[in-house]
Amino acid sequence: MRPRNLAEPAVTVALGAWLAFAVLAALVISDQGPLFPDLDLLSWSVGHRPPVAVALARGLTATGTGVVPYVLAVLAGLIAGRTARQRLVAAALAVACLGAGQAVRYGVMDLVARARPPQYDWRTQASGWSFPSGHTTTSAVTAGLLILALGLRAGRGRTVLCLLVAVWGAGVGLTRVYLGVHWFTDVVGGWLFAVGWLALSVRAAARWLPAGFVPRAPQPGTSDPSDPADAPVESDAPQDPHRRGRSRPA
Repeated sequence: MRPRNLAEPAVTVALGAWLAFAVLAALVISDQGPLFPDLDLLSWSVGHRPPVAVALARGLTATGTGVVPYVLAVLAGLIAGRTARQRLVAAALAVACLGAGQAVRYGVMDLVARARPPQYDWRTQASGWSFPSGHTTTSAVTAGLLILALGLRAGRGRTVLCLLVAVWGAGVGLTRVYLGVHWFTDVVGGWLFAVGWLALSVRAAARWLPAGFVPRAPQPGTSDPSDPADAPVESDAPQDPHRRGRSRPA
């Protein structure tokens, strides 16, 4: 992918997201306990857990890990590419972006080594350190890949689809707090990490991939340059269909 219209803003977004993530990580390391508003949101979650809501939260949170994010990453690549070769390469790059982001996130989790909320408040299984939230990071990166692909290729209904994908990504993160396995600042850290990682990936793609691999999405009111209807007419072809077969004047 080479969305040139995203390359320059991606640098600014990446710097801002990584700076905010570094500040939050420093606060977590310096305290290692719950930060504002971690305790209040966990207490609210514990007090508002009807069985139906817990079941729905468990179902939603399950989509933020395992095979589902990788299937969606492949789908993002298939949407983004124009030709069969481009779709194959884009799908591979999307999977690589997601996998590499998860690997880096694991390293950060080990460095920060933040403990999870008390286990007696959990309503689902969890393992490993707490910051940043793995489900949150994975779903946010996946949602970002889909939104980028839809922004490049989708036509009518693009805004609605992007909104639905964003709601899914944010919802997975919020279920981690609701189910008691993460502090809210773990989720915020996952969102910041995902934004920074995606912006860095977009900048790298714009820098290293061939020009035109993924052209800019056509602006409203403009036509797709690949549309045969917009191809130039041959200069010696008759312009008036009623003159077909007539000889030209001397």
